Amino acid sequence: MTADKTSAQKTAEVEETAQGAEAAEGAEVEATVDAETPADADSAEDVDSVEDIDSVDYDDKEPGRLKRFAARAKKRSSGRVVPAVLAVLVVASLALLGLLYWFSYRPDRATDAGAAKAAISAASEGTVAVLSYSPDTLDRDFSSAKSHLTGDFLSYYDQFTQQIVAPAAKQKAVKTTAVVLRAAVSELHPDSAVVLLFVNQSTQSKDRPEPTFTNSSVSVTLTKANGRWLISSFNPV
Repeated sequence: MTADKTSAQKTAEVEETAQGAEAAEGAEVEATVDAETPADADSAEDVDSVEDIDSVDYDDKEPGRLKRFAARAKKRSSGRVVPAVLAVLVVASLALLGLLYWFSYRPDRATDAGAAKAAISAASEGTVAVLSYSPDTLDRDFSSAKSHLTGDFLSYYDQFTQQIVAPAAKQKAVKTTAVVLRAAVSELHPDSAVVLLFVNQSTQSKDRPEPTFTNSSVSVTLTKANGRWLISSFNPV
């Protein structure tokens, strides 16, 4: 009896030990599952939170980035626009100066003392050439005179000298020499001028060898052609 009881007790103890071990294993497995589940949940929450943070950061930073980009673009564009504007202003200023020179300064110079002097010189030289000739050098004298003339007066002078002056000069040996005593500008414009001249002219011929002097005044109209003052009208006053 004692032996059987002892065996039964041992068997019961073994079974209790086995059940206790199984219970312990089950508890460990549950504990392990419970321990892993919060970790996974935390990881999922962490992932969600990371995604939320990323989305919030991009949403919040995008306007700031756009503002910074716009500011940099504006700064660059302003850095380029300012020199361009300055260049345009310089070109416009130069163009304005050119226009002022052309419309103001040039006309003033065309009617200043230098222009008046040039007109007087041209009128004086032309008058002397027109009124001076010699029977021995008629062709050369007439050619020199025509170089100072223009327009209708040039045509008239050419015809008059060939038809009247040349035959008379050759037949009577007429020689004339003119000297301008005084000259003054009566009108002066950029392309035209009127000069009044006081002339002393001496005349010799085969019939009157001694020079005869004649004082006269002449109104000479000048026209500017190719930068030169030329006589376009010649009228005794």
